[in-house]
Amino acid sequence: MIPRILVFAGSTRTGAFSGRTADAATKELAEQGAEVTRISLADYPLPIMDQDLEKEKGIPESALKLGGLIAAHDGVLIASPEYNASIPPLLKNTVDWVSRISKIDGRPVRPWAGKVVGLCSSSDGNFAGIRGLYHLRAVLMNCRAEIVTPQCSVARAQDAFDEEGNFKDERTRGMMEGVCRAVIEHARLLSNRVEA
Repeated sequence: MIPRILVFAGSTRTGAFSGRTADAATKELAEQGAEVTRISLADYPLPIMDQDLEKEKGIPESALKLGGLIAAHDGVLIASPEYNASIPPLLKNTVDWVSRISKIDGRPVRPWAGKVVGLCSSSDGNFAGIRGLYHLRAVLMNCRAEIVTPQCSVARAQDAFDEEGNFKDERTRGMMEGVCRAVIEHARLLSNRVEA
């Protein structure tokens, strides 16, 4: 079984370190044998999560499209920046809207429930975005996602990549290999469990 993994960054800023980290994850997942879909959250614009808006207009089309993509993949890898030691608002808003989905095209769907998720972070400081991942992990676990234990946090991200977008540091490369391996292995295990 070739696992299908969806990859996106928690920032849409041009040149964002999280985007470069997501690109590195995409490359590593493919090298380890996964079928990878790399998307940008810029293609799924969403209003601020508002239950009055949801009641009036329903779940936005972009959230339903993204939720359908998440549901169609065996795993998800998210590369997130850190804002004020927590989750960036774009990513939190996206997770929240997708968590509201209970049906797509009349079929019962909970995109995050039971989904294998790997987490990466990046920042220009020494903390490497780790504090934000602590909060992101808690939020996704509340959505019943299955978060793999290994993670990759890229410190001093402005100097972390070479001209080809690869990590210069062997330790960071090892962390990325580890989180990608864990996502692939858990996705395979989960798929085998479902088929059984």
